[in-house]
Amino acid sequence: MRIGVTYPQTELGSDVGALRAYASAVDELGYSHILAYDHVVGADPQVHTNWAGPYDVSTTFHEPFVMFGFLAALTRAELVTGIIILPQRQTALVAKQAAEVDILCQGRFRLGIGAGWNKVEYTALGQSFDERGRRMSEQIPLLRSLWTQQTVNFDGQFDRVDGAGIAPMPVQRPIPIWIGGASPAAYRRMGRLADGWFPMVPPGKHLENALAVIDAAAIEAGRDPRSIGMEGQVVWQPDDHDKFVSHVQAWRAAGASHLSINTMNSGCRNLDEHLAAISLAADLARAV
Repeated sequence: MRIGVTYPQTELGSDVGALRAYASAVDELGYSHILAYDHVVGADPQVHTNWAGPYDVSTTFHEPFVMFGFLAALTRAELVTGIIILPQRQTALVAKQAAEVDILCQGRFRLGIGAGWNKVEYTALGQSFDERGRRMSEQIPLLRSLWTQQTVNFDGQFDRVDGAGIAPMPVQRPIPIWIGGASPAAYRRMGRLADGWFPMVPPGKHLENALAVIDAAAIEAGRDPRSIGMEGQVVWQPDDHDKFVSHVQAWRAAGASHLSINTMNSGCRNLDEHLAAISLAADLARAV
């Protein structure tokens, strides 16, 4: 099981020095990857009354492709989007941006994608919220074509490419695509199309039910379910290290190929406390 970290961007904001120091610590501590979330815009709760989303207009998010272009020169770790909200973005532009990151980090990039939940964001980016699942299913094979074929011809419901391609192409051909989501439709899409997935449920009955749907869809599509990776997430427990270790053990027992440790919302007040947390977490996880 490869263990990485989730960059705490909602708590470290736009501090470039913090980003540089964090990447250096990740390498020194031997973590395998850095994962980053994606939100382009946040909703203003004063405008959108009864707002119930976990993020709003005041929550800080780096743009992952730009952030990873910067990190590519600073770390040896794999760079992972967890997730890019693919259907609200232009497919060919995502292919180009992802290829550029993959080149800059020399093939250490994993593109995590999802359909998202924030209708306000879709409106701001000029895309249909209600068709996001269907659009993503169409985007995935187009991305792979753009990463592996010099010239692409594609005529879909949402995208059209007439004899065009990107150059330079990525190091990985194609770049691995992992999917996040928590619905039966998302699980079926993972089974049909994903190289891996990000569970939004902990090990146990709900994870087993999700895996059953993914495995069945993979088999129906002629794929080996064992080829689909799985990345769990463990939230740092500053006051209960035994609980943290038990969560790491549970993901390992569930067959996770990857794991990310998240120190956001765990009481860390600054960069130094986040770095201390991932340092101690590395020692505890390594023992598992």
